[in-house]
Amino acid sequence: MVGSAITRALKEKGFTNILTRSSKELDLRNQQDVELFMQQEKPDYVFLAAAKVGGIYANNTYPAEFLYDNLMIETNLIHAAYQSNVKKLLFLGSSCIYPKFATQPIKEDELLTGTLEPTNEAYAIAKITGIKLCEYYRKQYGCNFISAMPTNLYGVNDNFDLNNSHVLPALIRKFHEAKLAGQEEVIMWGTGTPKREFLYVDDLAEACLFLMDNYSDGQHINVGTGEDLTILELANLIKNIVGYKGRITHDLSKPDGTPRKVMDVSKLNNLGWKASTSLESGIKKVYDWFLEGNSRSK
Repeated sequence: MVGSAITRALKEKGFTNILTRSSKELDLRNQQDVELFMQQEKPDYVFLAAAKVGGIYANNTYPAEFLYDNLMIETNLIHAAYQSNVKKLLFLGSSCIYPKFATQPIKEDELLTGTLEPTNEAYAIAKITGIKLCEYYRKQYGCNFISAMPTNLYGVNDNFDLNNSHVLPALIRKFHEAKLAGQEEVIMWGTGTPKREFLYVDDLAEACLFLMDNYSDGQHINVGTGEDLTILELANLIKNIVGYKGRITHDLSKPDGTPRKVMDVSKLNNLGWKASTSLESGIKKVYDWFLEGNSRSK
């Protein structure tokens, strides 16, 4: 989802010499293959958007994979970028790097000040390692490697798997299928009270290009909207966009995750960049794309 959005943004800016590889074409967990690719292609700029990602269920069920895969991807690429003299690298982390009970809105200096949320600890540890790799390669070798921490993302090419996806695409699919089946209720995990922030992926892509041009600092930088809402409010918004008329019920046996997570994006805003896509218009775009995909698959 993120890689394709960055590629779209680069093409819109007129860039043509864009190197991309799918996971089938290049396994970033394989150090030898990554080093060979970097030596042969010699990219000037690297957007490190590749990762193994998922929602609460996936993070909680496959922690070893989330830790191993993400560590290997980022370690191989960052080291190979250093070896092949990449001019600049942007590493994309995640807002889950911050402590479960971080002061809200979360400033960049909240990193490593408290205990992580247990349900996504493995992923968070991997992403924190990526931040520190960029920081230390900058410190020891003078590499222009930077890190950006996006908030919760959504957009076209998202994962709509009900077990392994994030909350927003999962709710789109749940309400859509309930609408088609005429179901009277949609079951939602947890209480619906946790608050979350959501960023449209094309806004993130624009921010990545902006940071590549305008930011060179050892400290990571937050990327988000700076606005949040409860999961229940999100569910009702999606319910209305999809046109589902039934009720929402709560499965209280499922975890809520972090009680609140909203980014302090004043650092990025002060540099001159701000998100432009409202949550409602972004969800409408994603739902239209979801409908097009379903119609094509029939």
